[in-house]
Amino acid sequence: MAQPEWGGLGRTKGSVGAMRTPWIVGVCGASGTPYAAAVLRALLDAGCAVDLVVSRAARLTILDETGHPFRDAHWKDDLASWLGPHTDLAGADLVYWPAGDLAAGPSSGSYPALGMVVVPASTAACAGIAIGLSKDLLQRAAEVNLKERRPVVVVPRETPVTRSHLEHLIALHDAGAVVLPASPGFYASGASASAEQLVDFVAGKVLDTLAVPHSLFTRWAGGVTPPRS
Repeated sequence: MAQPEWGGLGRTKGSVGAMRTPWIVGVCGASGTPYAAAVLRALLDAGCAVDLVVSRAARLTILDETGHPFRDAHWKDDLASWLGPHTDLAGADLVYWPAGDLAAGPSSGSYPALGMVVVPASTAACAGIAIGLSKDLLQRAAEVNLKERRPVVVVPRETPVTRSHLEHLIALHDAGAVVLPASPGFYASGASASAEQLVDFVAGKVLDTLAVPHSLFTRWAGGVTPPRS
């Protein structure tokens, strides 16, 4: 069974001192992997410890949307390529868990974690988490964080939606999750906003929900913005 690799802050299992308590980030196979990349970069930039789970379907989507592979045996190099040269993974407090490892730490409620973000969240993952399917580590970890009453943010990116999808999102809401659709606002950057600015807006809303400081977008300050010349 694959063992997790630990990041560069010198913390190891069983070390004495402050307990490592990460945010768990689960990446599903829905289109929208730039949202996951933006959330990961922002959490690491804020100095947060992060545990990462990438579903099998997400690997195909990452490859399709970015041209970068994501492989268990080369996860750190592949993650660095995906997140880009401005993200320093050498000093990051980062753990990767294979999605097929149901004996991994995040599968247990006794594993310390601050909470979890599922971004982007596919309709299949939303359904699996809502009904307690535990098909893989990503779904199991989300269920665990819900039952432990930790923050769980689910970022669906699917449109239009069916009745069953809405019912699963309602079930997640009722279980305590925050359902945060990948629906960017334009007031921060205007109608000519770039794709990166719109992605950062959604990532910033995720970090707001987690109470993690960031500077991903300009906040609404009231009033009306003067017309752009």
